[in-house]
Amino acid sequence: MFAVVDKARRLVPKTDAVLADPRLAAAERLLGRTLVKDAVHRAQQRAREGVIEPSAVCDEAVAELPELAASLTPVLNATGVLLHTNLGRAPLSAAAVQAVGAAAGYTDLEFDLTTGSRGKRGAAMLAALGRAVPDAQAVHVVNNNAAALVLTATALAAGKEIVLSRGEMIEIGAGFRLPELLASTGATIREVGSTNRTTVADYAAAIGPRTGFLLKVHPSNYLIQGFTASAGIAELAELGVPVVGDIGSGLLAPHPVLPAEPDAATWLKAGAALVTASGDKLLGGPQAGLLFGKADLIGALATHPLARALRVDKLTAAALEATLLGPPPPVLMALASDKDVLMERARRLASTLAGGGVDAVAVWSQAAAGGGGAPGVALASAAVSLPAEFAKPLRASRPAVIGRVGDGRLLLDLYAIDQADDEALGAAVLAVAMPPCR
Repeated sequence: MFAVVDKARRLVPKTDAVLADPRLAAAERLLGRTLVKDAVHRAQQRAREGVIEPSAVCDEAVAELPELAASLTPVLNATGVLLHTNLGRAPLSAAAVQAVGAAAGYTDLEFDLTTGSRGKRGAAMLAALGRAVPDAQAVHVVNNNAAALVLTATALAAGKEIVLSRGEMIEIGAGFRLPELLASTGATIREVGSTNRTTVADYAAAIGPRTGFLLKVHPSNYLIQGFTASAGIAELAELGVPVVGDIGSGLLAPHPVLPAEPDAATWLKAGAALVTASGDKLLGGPQAGLLFGKADLIGALATHPLARALRVDKLTAAALEATLLGPPPPVLMALASDKDVLMERARRLASTLAGGGVDAVAVWSQAAAGGGGAPGVALASAAVSLPAEFAKPLRASRPAVIGRVGDGRLLLDLYAIDQADDEALGAAVLAVAMPPCR
């Protein structure tokens, strides 16, 4: 036996010989030498272990090649959470994807093609954002919403106090807490009220010569119910101190499906001096921190030295502009979903899977906005219910399929699945149920 294995090892083709295969040579031009060599080495090792024949090394290496030079894996989000932070939040629209591709090379990011001189960075992006929220005197963009708050606190309240309700001292994920984030800028947090009740009088009593601004935060990933009270933007604006509102979830205007969700336009009309939001949540665009508000305050933020460290790159600028000016992005299309249409899709998919011998049934489901938006709001949806043991192999499929497991079943919720991907979703399940022989 050992002699057979040793002979097989001697027959394994050398790396240079395998790399000369035209398929691998072409892949090297696209993926780079490192990734292609790694695939070759894995195939050679399988041959040395006797798993495959030495003559199959080239074919095995080709099969091992990644589709892209990056390791991020495309995912079908069947969790029912529209803005799933772990899955990259908002998927970009086709228009945004096309814009990113066009911006990947040299662009006129800071160049005026008419005059041949330097132009304003991201001017078209800022114009599109201002057009989307006409109630804002001026707008600015940084790399995420936390950065927007850090820039605001640094420029307007370093060495001063930020008045914040104890009921809005949120943790924004991964252990990052808003009070600590703001304190890192040199500002002092002046806590007012209690966890469940904070009134206008609480804010008024805290205002003094060291007050930088009042901060109103939308507690977007939890609810406080029962004996509660909170002050609104309009009430706070009457206190004579700038009010900064963090809506978090990125809704720029009221949405009929989420009537209780705060939006930038409404808070600005109510008197907020500044409003911050995320670009990759309910707006449906790339990760970005959006700032809307009074011209003098936005000007102070845009010209602050920290603004340079927080600015967005050309790809974000292109994707954000296309999101704002192009057709509705996938997130807004999903919010417009009809539950009966979703159920009909689920029934068709379940029928196809059942025809392939899979224990699949269409069921009603409840989706959620996610991503720190619309906490507690259930969105009517439909799903395909499968045995729970499908969950792990579906995560290993390409594209990976991520559902949610409950009561011993795997639910593939269709709320965040584009109808055009139904066939791919069904094919992934059937491939798991009937894996090909190798």
